[in-house]
Amino acid sequence: MKARGVAASVVSAGLALLACSEPAPPRDAPRSVRLVSLFASARIEHAGPVPTPPPRTELRFAQPAPAFEAGPGIAKLAARDATLSGTTTGRDGALRVLLPAASAPGDFVHAVELRMRVSAGGNVALDLRGPDNSPTAEAFAPPTILWPIAGPIVAGAAMRTYTLEPQFPIPSERVREIYLAPSDVAGAQFDIESVRVIFEKERLASVPSGPGWHGLSEVYRETLVARAPEALRFALDTPPAAWLDLAIGTIEDEALRFRVLVRDGGKETTLLERTLTTKQRWEPLRVDLGRFSGNAIQLVLALDAEKPGAIGFWGAPVVRSALPRAPLQGVIVILADTLRSDHLDAYGYARETAPVLRRLAAEGVLFRDAVAQASWTKVSMTSNHTSLYPSSHGVRNFADRLPDEAHTLAEAFRAAGFATFSSTANFFTGKLTHLEQGFEELHESAALASGESSKSAREQLDAVLPWLEAHREVPFFVYLHVTDPHSPYRPAAPYDTLFANAADGAQHGLQQRELRKFITNPLMKAFGMPLASELAASGIDREKYLAVDRAWYDGSIRAMDAEVGRLIERVRELGLAEQTLVVFTADHGEEFLEHGASFHGRTNYGEVTRVPLVFWGPGRVAGGRVIEDAVEGIDVMPTLLELAAVPAQGAMQGQSLASLFAVGDAKRASRWSERPAISEHRLDQSGLPWTDREGTSIQAGGWKLIENSAPGADIPAVELYDARSDRLDAHDLAAAHPDIVARLHAQLTAWRSEVAKLRLKPPSPTEAPLSPEEIERLKSLGYLQ
Repeated sequence: MKARGVAASVVSAGLALLACSEPAPPRDAPRSVRLVSLFASARIEHAGPVPTPPPRTELRFAQPAPAFEAGPGIAKLAARDATLSGTTTGRDGALRVLLPAASAPGDFVHAVELRMRVSAGGNVALDLRGPDNSPTAEAFAPPTILWPIAGPIVAGAAMRTYTLEPQFPIPSERVREIYLAPSDVAGAQFDIESVRVIFEKERLASVPSGPGWHGLSEVYRETLVARAPEALRFALDTPPAAWLDLAIGTIEDEALRFRVLVRDGGKETTLLERTLTTKQRWEPLRVDLGRFSGNAIQLVLALDAEKPGAIGFWGAPVVRSALPRAPLQGVIVILADTLRSDHLDAYGYARETAPVLRRLAAEGVLFRDAVAQASWTKVSMTSNHTSLYPSSHGVRNFADRLPDEAHTLAEAFRAAGFATFSSTANFFTGKLTHLEQGFEELHESAALASGESSKSAREQLDAVLPWLEAHREVPFFVYLHVTDPHSPYRPAAPYDTLFANAADGAQHGLQQRELRKFITNPLMKAFGMPLASELAASGIDREKYLAVDRAWYDGSIRAMDAEVGRLIERVRELGLAEQTLVVFTADHGEEFLEHGASFHGRTNYGEVTRVPLVFWGPGRVAGGRVIEDAVEGIDVMPTLLELAAVPAQGAMQGQSLASLFAVGDAKRASRWSERPAISEHRLDQSGLPWTDREGTSIQAGGWKLIENSAPGADIPAVELYDARSDRLDAHDLAAAHPDIVARLHAQLTAWRSEVAKLRLKPPSPTEAPLSPEEIERLKSLGYLQ
């Protein structure tokens, strides 16, 4: 079980760090019986044999050592004393090792286990590549954007074991060579004892039957693992109007037969027989239990196959009850990645970029001044999902994961009996950050057929709408993270020519290829995002170039808005409008050279920290209201929990906004207290070429102060802006108002002191004193990730 969160204290100057909002009135939650939670008391019959795992794919450096080669940034590489030893001469130094044999096709990499010691540094990174790479300087270069496998290390003299999971799916066909950067600093001495590639089938061969978190084609579910011919038998009291909600799947090539049976008294009835012949695909099912309402039954999940030990997955098996609808039955959070509020017509933008959202805002409430807690997705969304500031939840770097002791929004809804679903087109809001916790079903970005395209909303809605219809009778929580506004900006037709003409678009594509020659930051080069100085050096007309970027960006917003319209239509068609609360917001904005740079994640200026925030819920949200108070992304979670009468699971640093707009909530208006809005920007320490500045902003009393941690020739120590009239932070007034700078600095200092007290302990990268079997068992039960 998770450690309980610790409530924060309250500081002066209005910086209230609230453990939770005022206790919600009690409510009788509809019954939701999760078989995953009942597994400890279930009976396993006809236990299947544990299959023999495939041969280990492991390199050990005792003689004779496998083939290896040093790349640039690695010196003195040699196999000695049963280790591969050397020294890094650069932070991106990498070595290459050849696996002894080609990997079997049809599998995926689960993890890489690395046993080594390193004298200095904070992170290790790996890349698994196919057999066609030539050992050239280019082959040894780090990936253009991201290492697919990376994680923290502990420098010192001890030999340690690190288990690192890929950040993207890696098929076994691609695995023939390992490129390893043992440290992220120069001058680090390293000794590598072994490198082991753990494939998915090998891992599953050692996983015992029972609960786990498993994916098929990057769609993950809470799962009960079974091996033929096992039958899992559960005793339960059947709630009224009940059915079994689940999905079935397998990784096996041969056919598997799934059966659902009920023993009621002395009679056993088969309710479902379904044979699967296609692997790596979930098949959603609904099994009616209505005839057994009120009875004490035994529910049996049975698996049959010709091959004993064949693995089957019972995905998210939950007995649900279609009781009368609760006053607030559904909550849907729509998160638009990289969407700045000043490009929406609801916020006064000249172009009609989001007419659906404008109508929702007119029927609901619009927050004019919503501030994101960070300007890139991984950090900002961790704050939204936990109601904790970045300095408290500790997710800062690309490879960071949310500690288990944190409590997420989805976990709170799951504990209250809600069906929980997530579809994300950004890998930062799934397993990579440990934000899958609390969701019964998660569609990762890699599950999208659109692949690397950022234009995802249409495909995501095609998955969300059937799920919503299947769960219309029960409480539900949906998180939908779409990336349409994200770069590359060009949308699909017809939106690519909605605000830009075809000729300008063709010219822009040619210019971007030329422009990449002038971009020095490797990450920005990959995205085609120049600094103002680089754009000037290219000789390309700045305003014409940016005009096409903005036109495509706006067209992408319009395409996304059409999909939001599809969702609202279906909510109305299902008769759920009066029982559903919809929230629309963003993780951060985007820069179009307002401060000399493109993209996001580089500063705390208004173009990247001011985001839209709209609540819509007929009968629940006072229509047509515009709130001018500054609010934060961390306020969304306590607001939703209060309106849904769902208790918080742990500490929250945001405060509920319900008293500002909820129907019939006037008596609670005194609970709202406007306090400073904070946004943090930290350098990524995991080797990602991101930015060269670090700082924190505080907005209070109509002013915004930015304190930069590493001032330089072009970066002042402090900046001050009029938050009401200068929403993009264009005119620095720090020199003219030293008294305001001093006041906001004092408030920011008090805030730093308080959030430090609530800092979660980061997951340890050190070797656990457990056997591999014990670790796998704890993982299968959800205690370890």
